[in-house]
Amino acid sequence: MMIQQTSRKTLNREKQPIAVIGAGSWGTALALLLSKKGYVVRLWDFDPEHIKNLNNERENSRHLPGIQFPETLLPTSNLQEAADGAPTLCMVVPSHGYRKVFQDLVGYLGEDTVIVSATKGIENDTLQTMSQVMSDVLEPSKTDHHPERAVLSGPSFAKEVADEVPTAITIGCKNKGIARELQQLFNAAYFRVYTSSDIIGLEVSAALKNIIAIAAGICDGLNFGMNARAALITRGLAEISRFGIKLGAEPATFYGLSGVGDLVLTCTGDLSRNRTVGLRLGKGQTLEQILADMSMVAEGVKTAKSVYQLAQQKQLEMPILEQVYQILYEDKDCRTAVKDLLGRELKPE
Repeated sequence: MMIQQTSRKTLNREKQPIAVIGAGSWGTALALLLSKKGYVVRLWDFDPEHIKNLNNERENSRHLPGIQFPETLLPTSNLQEAADGAPTLCMVVPSHGYRKVFQDLVGYLGEDTVIVSATKGIENDTLQTMSQVMSDVLEPSKTDHHPERAVLSGPSFAKEVADEVPTAITIGCKNKGIARELQQLFNAAYFRVYTSSDIIGLEVSAALKNIIAIAAGICDGLNFGMNARAALITRGLAEISRFGIKLGAEPATFYGLSGVGDLVLTCTGDLSRNRTVGLRLGKGQTLEQILADMSMVAEGVKTAKSVYQLAQQKQLEMPILEQVYQILYEDKDCRTAVKDLLGRELKPE
């Protein structure tokens, strides 16, 4: 029998185990946050060798070197072991592998499991956000229950969270009781959590800011200065808002932490993988060279393809996105793209 969202009751998750699915930098940072609060956290990754190293070294030397794991942080490569008996599960898997991992995970979910998606991207094949991917997998014909779903989003570099640098993020969930419960679960002295019911708005802003960050990196790589970067961030926010509202998001979301907050961080911070991609493109390197050197995923590269297709379908004008797409997938010269962007027909703001 499927549990309806309207009848679901909040659960007391105090001291219950938590599963974090994905042991990259962000997944590890969240696992560290929760385990430091005293929770038993099972951190899963598909790579047994990576998990072996995490257990042996008691740190993620690949992504967050020097930060020791608490005793309650338990790495595992067994998906069932990670999910078993965990009422809260965080999905921190790159968008291109999200569906496959979630399909494998469904059979281990309980009716009262709450799934928190912390992945910032849009699937290429289906053009779905991660919450939409989960809904697709969790159709009644495929499973007997629908776990509650939430989204975690906001300006949050993994290294800074792991280093306990003050950070503020947003938890999005349609069920206000679950949202408040997750707010308490994740909140810490250095990690302030707000709530929202606008899941699609949080997902759109989280995904699209990575594309604008690539553009900002290109500008910096071309040495165009602060004026260009400020203009790009501002007009990028306009594109993100236009796109999100078309998909049903609330306009106010784009002026909050997940919107302008995450956009500013990702476009200006040296820890931004997407800005780094753009920076190197602006300096003349090819995308193939850049991706070959990176050990972590820059979601904006794949998301640019998805969003470009969606914008075409919905007849949305998104000039920055179009130029980034052409640079990434049509080998357009960066300076030519900037010239074309600035040379468009003049119009009111």
